[in-house]
Amino acid sequence: MSKDTLHTKAIDFLLKTSRTFFIPISHLPGELQDTVGAAYLCMRAIDEIEDHPELPSEVKIKLLTELSKLLQEDVSKESIETLFEPYHSLLPEVTLLLHDWISLCPDSIHEKVLESTAIMAGGMAKWTEKNWEIKSVEDLDEYTYYVAGLVGVMLTDIWKWYDETEADKELAVAFGRGLQAVNILRNKGEDSERGVNFYPKGWGFEEMLAYTQKNLSLADTYLTEIKSQVVRDFCNIPLALAHGTLKALLEGREKINRTEVNEIVDNAINK
Repeated sequence: MSKDTLHTKAIDFLLKTSRTFFIPISHLPGELQDTVGAAYLCMRAIDEIEDHPELPSEVKIKLLTELSKLLQEDVSKESIETLFEPYHSLLPEVTLLLHDWISLCPDSIHEKVLESTAIMAGGMAKWTEKNWEIKSVEDLDEYTYYVAGLVGVMLTDIWKWYDETEADKELAVAFGRGLQAVNILRNKGEDSERGVNFYPKGWGFEEMLAYTQKNLSLADTYLTEIKSQVVRDFCNIPLALAHGTLKALLEGREKINRTEVNEIVDNAINK
């Protein structure tokens, strides 16, 4: 598959799989767009395994654990295809194309993307084995680190690679964690229907709200430390959308509408 074809396919999958990140990625220039898009799709490929409604937990644990090892040792197309082959009919295409997303990452940042994705896969395997049972705020911090904080870590590595932008990785974790916490608040009812609860024992809406606001505040601080306008614009879009969604939730609405999204994005890139 040519790089141009792969780029087009990546954009198509970004549009299908993430409204939050498709918008800021689409505003990035050339090579940075390809790199961030491919890196995000690597993590999305892993995430689709953890979230798969039909795969048994033992299969998820096996796939995620083996992927974590492969990403650290051998990321050949053949090794990934061999691992996926018994489940080929069940796995979504974005996961089956994992090696393509890896190949779209430039060699000079390739290792960092694989490092964060490998840690994510291992962490997701661990929490699948625990049946996503979150008992304490420490559990919530650990879970949200694996599923979202690592996105912030990986992006921070990419900013450094792109234009020497320096940013605090602890704040980067809070950036990802804050976005995930908004999703946890928004999807509480849907998660309950499928028997999953990401709230620590004894927590209700107010406690999760405070947790979310704390991490979004740290994410705001992360943004203030970034000098590159390209990087700031990228980070500001999902963060502004998260703040907008939280405001809607506090008003009793489940999500923001398309008009609000467009207005938030316009304001974010002109900030």
